[in-house]
Amino acid sequence: MRPKALYVETVIRTDLDTLWQHTQDPTLHRRWDLRFAEISPIDGHAGHFRYASRFLGITVAGVGVSAASRTWPDGSRTSVLRFASADPLSLISAGAGFWRYTPVGDGVRFVTGFDYGTRWGRFGQLADRMFRPVFGWMTAWSFDRLRLWLETGIPPEDQPLTAPSAARCGRTRPRGKVTAGAPA
Repeated sequence: MRPKALYVETVIRTDLDTLWQHTQDPTLHRRWDLRFAEISPIDGHAGHFRYASRFLGITVAGVGVSAASRTWPDGSRTSVLRFASADPLSLISAGAGFWRYTPVGDGVRFVTGFDYGTRWGRFGQLADRMFRPVFGWMTAWSFDRLRLWLETGIPPEDQPLTAPSAARCGRTRPRGKVTAGAPA
């Protein structure tokens, strides 16, 4: 059975442009996202970036590209990305996902959906059964860390590690394909 794609959502009391900037700028992004130790643009290649992740003392590197973005008639935006790692230590071989930003009331509903393939054959599939829930938790915790930053002004580096909570984020995707509505 194929594992479920990851899905996380939260509402952040900020404007869409501020949220967009804090998620699309690699320097700002790496400050709030627990999944990445480094994110840096690749010179001469707009929308391409290198990343490094540290997990359980292991550092793995990869590359990504912001593949598309779209502004919808209702004012919402969607950003699509692809990522891959040739690092033999990386469980993740390649994946893709989206971020959707929808203005609501006094804030923005911020949603991600993503999936990835693994390496290492059957062992990789078994390892992913433990890793995927942790990766989903890390994503949700990071979304709440971003929310706290934008709503309170307290930079991620100054927040106690217990301040963000993955439990404040939705982790159950609506019915249908997790990437439905994302630009192709």
